[in-house]
Amino acid sequence: MRILKIISLGMMAMFPALSTFAQQTYEEMEHLTVNEQVTTIITASEPIRFVDISTDKVVGDQPINNAIRLKPKETGHEDGEVLAIVTIVTERYRTQYALLYTTRLQEAVTDKTIELREQVAYNNPAVSMPISEMTQFARRIWNSPAKYRNVSNREHRMTMRLNNIYAVGDYFFIDFSIENRTNIRFDIDEIRIKLADKKVTKATNSQIIELHPVLVLEPAKSFRHGYRNVIVIKKMTFPNDKVLTIEMTEKQISGRNISLNIDYEDVLSADSFNHVLLEEY
Repeated sequence: MRILKIISLGMMAMFPALSTFAQQTYEEMEHLTVNEQVTTIITASEPIRFVDISTDKVVGDQPINNAIRLKPKETGHEDGEVLAIVTIVTERYRTQYALLYTTRLQEAVTDKTIELREQVAYNNPAVSMPISEMTQFARRIWNSPAKYRNVSNREHRMTMRLNNIYAVGDYFFIDFSIENRTNIRFDIDEIRIKLADKKVTKATNSQIIELHPVLVLEPAKSFRHGYRNVIVIKKMTFPNDKVLTIEMTEKQISGRNISLNIDYEDVLSADSFNHVLLEEY
């Protein structure tokens, strides 16, 4: 959970695109009535990248990536008093609300979804592909036939195999599956992605680089016989003496671990994504 702090004018320089917003006064903004006994939740349609609360009269936090919680700090305000302006910037749009105090609890807003008409388009140079679009690509890949047949690994009567690799913009989409030929359910502890040396001798130290996925399509935490997922990572290059490894571990103390090694040659053969896959069937 992230605590939302007031952003100074100096910090605003980190977001030059914000200065291009059309001018408006708080009277022209959407108004949200707030009260110190009521938590106001604002939900966006995509991940929130930046929040500014203009005064310290209102506190807030970000419990999940597309929602924030706001509440006045103290009592003693007059009806209609403007406590703060909240600015919310997502991956592709921004919006602002004037937070007006009300003494009547029944008038305080508890749940607010950012509407389409309130969204001002924002070109964020740090986001080359919005999560919503990335999820679309990943879902179509998940539903597509497997093209790879020879990249697999067998452990504990389970087979983990690579189905597809696609290159889209600045990202690799890695589609893999696991076949469990036992009757024991696999409770997923974590999925790790790393770069490791292909061959490790006793005289050398193995160097492992942990990679953090931008997106893991399926949130499933367990499976019995079959599992398939698509992981998205930033596009990269690595030397031939290293291998890209996807590792899945089980929650049990004597947990079964299974991993899949992907050579650089397989990464180089990643297909450019065919936009036909995004068309409705």
